[in-house]
Amino acid sequence: MKYGRMIRIVAAATIAIAARGATPGKPILLWPSGAPGETGDSGAETNIPSTNKVDGRPFNQLGNVTQPSITVYPAPKEKDTRAAVLVFPGGAYRILADDMEGVEVCQWLNSIGITGVLLRYRVPARAGRARYAAPLEDAQRAVGVVRSRATEWGLDAKRIGVLGFSAGGHLAAAVSNNFETRTYLPADEADRVSCRPDFTILIYPAYLTATGDQTGKLAAEITVTAQTPPAFVVQTEDDPVRVENSLFYYLALKNVKVPAEMHLFSKGGHGYGLRSTGAPVAVWPQYAERWLKLIGIIPK
Repeated sequence: MKYGRMIRIVAAATIAIAARGATPGKPILLWPSGAPGETGDSGAETNIPSTNKVDGRPFNQLGNVTQPSITVYPAPKEKDTRAAVLVFPGGAYRILADDMEGVEVCQWLNSIGITGVLLRYRVPARAGRARYAAPLEDAQRAVGVVRSRATEWGLDAKRIGVLGFSAGGHLAAAVSNNFETRTYLPADEADRVSCRPDFTILIYPAYLTATGDQTGKLAAEITVTAQTPPAFVVQTEDDPVRVENSLFYYLALKNVKVPAEMHLFSKGGHGYGLRSTGAPVAVWPQYAERWLKLIGIIPK
């Protein structure tokens, strides 16, 4: 069997299994009294199918998110490992690819016994603030909410991770390195529990490296320490987003002896999610599942 055809078969099987995930709950507003700094006058959210297609299908572009929310996709009872992963879609901090890099990913997580929690964070970037500032508030809040409700939702509060794509990968790395204090005033008891993820999965992450005369370093907000969670990182050499994003993050983790696994594939580009493209990188979900077993998040 030719390698490309094998990749397509594996990726198609992953999608087929993922599609049998559990029924999601209703979206839960992260900020019942309104997100910090939001005035509520930005108009309605928008859903626009992309003109580009991945695996022959368009993907949704959710825009103008002013009321961030989480949607819980509980693992099927017969597979439930009590682990959970918050999923951060990408979209350049302008939109959210919330089906291809969100819903489909939560369904895949269900297929391996993990509860998926889809975060729809605020986009686009707020005027006068760093592009990640409002999303980081949402991410910290989301991790805290999930951990505070772990018992209620049948989850293990010590096995809650984050998984992000592209800009969502930057957000996952940001919350994995900014957890000692909240970047906003606490709203309730959910903000008094730890918002440190227990593990991190970064798929074609963006914006992790500094720009200008600081090129060659991680971005200032990505301050890796010995307390940074273990990470699994994937990128390709032909990704138009600089592969140094993954390389520098991996090396920073290695230098402080934080367990990490990185896979650098020859081809695959950017923005593929779980979908089959025939490229070598399409096997990343199987590698990620193996890693989750190795670090004890799901049973071997």
